[in-house]
Amino acid sequence: MKNIRKILALVLALGMILVLAACKSGTDTAAPEEAAADSNTLIMATSADFPPYEFMENNDFAGVDIEIAKAIANKIGMTLDIQNVNFDAIIAGVATGKYQMGMSGITATDERRESVDFSDSYTTAVQAIVVKSDSGLTSLDDIMAIENYKIGVQLSTTGDIYVTDDCGVEHVTEYKTGADAIQALATDKVNAVVIDNEPAKNFVAANEGLTILASPYVQEEYAIALNKDNTELNNKINTALQELIADGTVQSILDKYITA
Repeated sequence: MKNIRKILALVLALGMILVLAACKSGTDTAAPEEAAADSNTLIMATSADFPPYEFMENNDFAGVDIEIAKAIANKIGMTLDIQNVNFDAIIAGVATGKYQMGMSGITATDERRESVDFSDSYTTAVQAIVVKSDSGLTSLDDIMAIENYKIGVQLSTTGDIYVTDDCGVEHVTEYKTGADAIQALATDKVNAVVIDNEPAKNFVAANEGLTILASPYVQEEYAIALNKDNTELNNKINTALQELIADGTVQSILDKYITA
């Protein structure tokens, strides 16, 4: 009987050790979102295929949004961690807390405000229409007069939203990147591309035979996408952005990358 009692005591003790170990393990293991929130790292999502706002240069991130984000992180005393993702994944990732902010030439639309908050605007942008130089097209009306016309856009951008609303989904071809849309135009898969004016200028300069129509398509404001639950951090980010606008830092960054 004494031996049985000893065995039972050992079994119970071993069970308690396992339970405590499991509890400790559960306490130390946090979800990625929680770990990010508890650290001093500011995780930003971008789609680095949108020059001059974000692009890769010598295996490093560069561009307007990248430099503004670095300046913000420096001001609030955090280390910036940039995650390169597809544009259509940025808003959803910020909304779920996977990323604490998103900067990728993002327009603060009412639809997006349902999922995320936005900082103050830091620049005004224009959606432009790119066509082939020898197409004879001078306006959106000219494009829409073509039978079964197609307009290329980057998936989930405001250009995608605007063109779909104006022309109908049957006339829109979505691409993962702006470069893919431009390549489709160069190879006659679409009649035109709608994209932000600054990337449009870069793409036209790099691809002979393309031109930007004189009349802009839509004017809009770019802002930083922020998680709705991170009120304290969001206030710090927006205050830092306001200070960087006020002291001329943002304008100097814009001037560095954007020419008239």
